Amino acid sequence: MRNGFIGSMIAVAVLSVAPVPVAGQVFTPPRTPDGKPNLQGIWQVLNTAAWDIQDHHAQLGVPAGQGVVEGNEIPYQPAALAKKRENFENRLTADPETKGYLAGVPRIMYMPFPFQIVQTPNYVTILYEYAHGVRNIYTNGSKHPSGHIDWWLGDSRGRWEGDTLVVDVIHFNDETWFDRAGNFHSDALHVVERFTPTGPDHLLYEVTIEDPKVFTRPWKMSMPLYRRQEKDIELLEYDCAAYLLEQEFNKPDSSFFNPR
Repeated sequence: MRNGFIGSMIAVAVLSVAPVPVAGQVFTPPRTPDGKPNLQGIWQVLNTAAWDIQDHHAQLGVPAGQGVVEGNEIPYQPAALAKKRENFENRLTADPETKGYLAGVPRIMYMPFPFQIVQTPNYVTILYEYAHGVRNIYTNGSKHPSGHIDWWLGDSRGRWEGDTLVVDVIHFNDETWFDRAGNFHSDALHVVERFTPTGPDHLLYEVTIEDPKVFTRPWKMSMPLYRRQEKDIELLEYDCAAYLLEQEFNKPDSSFFNPR
């Protein structure tokens, strides 16, 4: 009995001096050899933003979901809002994803596929399972190339603000949407991303969208990214363009077999 009492007192003493998590405590992430926060790993979202970045109910083939847009409002200009509604009505064929195109930034970040982050002192590379996408974020202080350039994933230049990787992205084409619901942009799109470690297996992903041809003001999205925990996790293959090409070849009246 005496030994049990002493053991209980020791346990109480240990608990009384053990560190207690504090609400709002800032996470200190592990570091790469050059001292930067280590964001490396395979990550994925757990949301329905790829279908619709705003609140939406369930439909055939579309899971219900809560939006990722701050305030759930996208500030379209009147003509652009009419275009968005037209996109929605024709989404089954008009969505660029149905044509096998790269999903664009930021949509490729919240497609329902994993992606891998790899870091070096001069750049951060993101490898996407979706459509074999590869994106380099240059963190060596270099500037965006001059002129307007039409790129699917834009041109990404990053810098560190404390433990947050801030990425400025310009030079987009106008061939991608933000989701399957028809939310779209022009070639004047300007994206600013923020990647902040909030725990050993979580990143906070924040995006500011600016496009003076489409929206009346900048607006924001945010969501957590989750590190995949499977023992042998790796990127696999999803090549939507190849699948579409295969379907075309398999059509009996395919123009590949019956050129005009």
